[in-house]
Amino acid sequence: MDSAETADFLKKNVGLFTQFSDNRLAELVAGSQVVSYEPNEAIVEFGEDATHLGVLLEGEASASVIAEAGERQVVARLKAGDTFGEMVLMTGEKTMVDIIAETRCSVLLVPVSLFSSVIMTEPRAVQHISRTISERFKTVMQDPAKMAAFRRSEEPCAVRLKSERPEKILVVNCGSSSLKYCLFDTRNESNNMRGLVDRIGTDITRHTCRGPRGEVARNLPKGTHREAFEAMFAELTAEETGAISGAAEISVVGHRVVHGGEPFTETTVITDEVLRELETLSPLAPLHNPINLLGIREAQRVFPSVPHFAVFDTAFHNTLPSFAYLYGLPYEYYESKKVRRYGFHGTSHAYVCLAAAQYLGRRVNELEIISCHLGNGASVCAVDHGRSVDTSMGLTPAEGLIMGTRGGDIDPGVLVFLEREEGLTADQIDNLLNRKSGLLGLSGISSDMREVERAAHEGNHRALLALKAFCYRLRKYIGAYVAAMGGLDVIIFTAGIGQGSARVRAVALQGLRCMGIILDEQRNREAHACEEIRRISTDDSPVTVLVVPTDEERMIARESLRALSRTYIKRALEAQRQEPIPIEVSAHHVHLTQEHVEALFGAGHQLTRQSDLSQPGQYACQEQVTLVGPRGRVERVRVLGPVRKFTQVEIAMTEQFKLGIHPPIRESGDLKDTPGITLEGAAGNITIDKGVICAMRHIHMTPEDALRYGVRDKFTVRVRVPGTRELVFGDVRVRVDPSFRLAMHIDTDEGNAANISTGMTGYIDELQNQD
Repeated sequence: MDSAETADFLKKNVGLFTQFSDNRLAELVAGSQVVSYEPNEAIVEFGEDATHLGVLLEGEASASVIAEAGERQVVARLKAGDTFGEMVLMTGEKTMVDIIAETRCSVLLVPVSLFSSVIMTEPRAVQHISRTISERFKTVMQDPAKMAAFRRSEEPCAVRLKSERPEKILVVNCGSSSLKYCLFDTRNESNNMRGLVDRIGTDITRHTCRGPRGEVARNLPKGTHREAFEAMFAELTAEETGAISGAAEISVVGHRVVHGGEPFTETTVITDEVLRELETLSPLAPLHNPINLLGIREAQRVFPSVPHFAVFDTAFHNTLPSFAYLYGLPYEYYESKKVRRYGFHGTSHAYVCLAAAQYLGRRVNELEIISCHLGNGASVCAVDHGRSVDTSMGLTPAEGLIMGTRGGDIDPGVLVFLEREEGLTADQIDNLLNRKSGLLGLSGISSDMREVERAAHEGNHRALLALKAFCYRLRKYIGAYVAAMGGLDVIIFTAGIGQGSARVRAVALQGLRCMGIILDEQRNREAHACEEIRRISTDDSPVTVLVVPTDEERMIARESLRALSRTYIKRALEAQRQEPIPIEVSAHHVHLTQEHVEALFGAGHQLTRQSDLSQPGQYACQEQVTLVGPRGRVERVRVLGPVRKFTQVEIAMTEQFKLGIHPPIRESGDLKDTPGITLEGAAGNITIDKGVICAMRHIHMTPEDALRYGVRDKFTVRVRVPGTRELVFGDVRVRVDPSFRLAMHIDTDEGNAANISTGMTGYIDELQNQD
């Protein structure tokens, strides 16, 4: 079909589009693509992100899942004129079925940006979609076998590169004497390429590249980074071994940038202004940021017409609380010089956490994880429900673990002592800390753990001492982070030492059975330099220990792709920017189970409705309780109804000091490893061992609201609130459910700080995160 025939087919055969004007249909078809599929070819795969609404133009297809016995269970059959993808587009969840062509099929793929900006602006289209989803749910729920198969299929997907349209992403990691690059093709990953130009500026410059047609290696003449980029481009476009025909095929270029400081807390499109600001951050990473900027400028010269994005090592750690990132120095050094802990290896920590969650069939925001990135540079990260809450590196990568040539944590008085006694200058101290310490300094042999282990095995005392010191420091950090998070589900080992040294893993975890960490020695030995995820804990270990190969380049590609997607979604946000969202300020409150209602107010007691709340079915009760913590009391705390499955207490930040407890910031219902408290009621007291949280800022939306604003469930946005003290709230979680009513909820601390009261309005200003 041509475009006119496709539009005519939609109007005559697809109920969703029967009320559309010819102009709207033409706009829709022009922005979509028609793709052909052969019999048994997957049109949509289970676990993918929602990127398109599909319309079957020709042929037949089936929606299916894998049943318990391993056979494929068909849950629905599709014919020409049928649509698919509505449910995942409206909820933001992963695709729950495989859609497979049964005959040769022709499919119109409508990108989510057009779905939001064109289809969801038509009221009758929204009603049609709601009816379609409801009917499909009824069909599945009436068949127990299909429903069981659906439930088994509800697991997160792998770290995939999926997009609204086929994209080719170039990832650039520019070092002082090397250029590492990767090309990712979202439509066909067999076209991916990985290359390295090494020893730039020497007479032995070497270029190796592995692509769809094999591996090549070439010696290059002595040159600069400019010549290295030209060699990269020549290899990417080589007729016999390349994967692209020219620069125009590249959709986006993602750059690794080591230090983003406080200004850059997420992947950022690179502009002249951004480059100028990055230059001001070079003193924080003098060995890395200047060369990263050089790589950006060279890549912009080679690919001038595509967007370039900076992906920061520090960005993943922007969720560290202030008490974790501040040093015990006079506060003015933070205010004037931004002296604080930033953390590094964020791209690697983020990747392995996502990969581990997928391997375990869990969502990363359900887990407490300690990620150990152990290479020549090494760091540990505490990841609590998907958020970095502490990490071992600080203002610079010199803090934390013992590393190849860095000493890690050290008494600052040692440096003063060496300056006085040895007359060391600042440059000499910098050289000592970053190039002569760590494994090299302790062992006197090498900065390479493989050589240190080999020497230790042969009886070298200093090598054995270096190995033990490395593992002891790591073990201390693991124990500290278990305490910081109040629990642990998973430990991850990654990077050269983490993946390659069974001995380091064994020694580091020795004696941690008391924390629920039980290593399987045989599994650990067999997981040597593995290329896939391996479990090395015993089956009955309360904490799962995994070896997870990292892939920072894929993570940079993923973040660049998501940033590119945000530019598409931003169009829908721009259209709705002036549509306000009502704000409600929530005071402290309590949700109770029926058992606890009766314990606090008497046997058989039922909650007494006082007034309805904005969210349908929710209400404030006449009943109140007193919260009793180790340090103090908070009285007259309102109970909200109806009763819940678990008791939950929500307080403001300022009240935690009064009570003497330290609850985490969590979404409602996420109570794992939260502190407990005592509640006093009219007829008795109860003490809960968990359930106290500071609620994350959030917006309640219906699916229709979410699509009008161009967001989905679990997205994180920034919300601008005008007024006498206008400000922008970050980290506002979007929560989507058909039963919700549009409203943003903040707590009393946030309302007081911004002089905000219930009834005021805010505006979605920016999409912050798509997790």
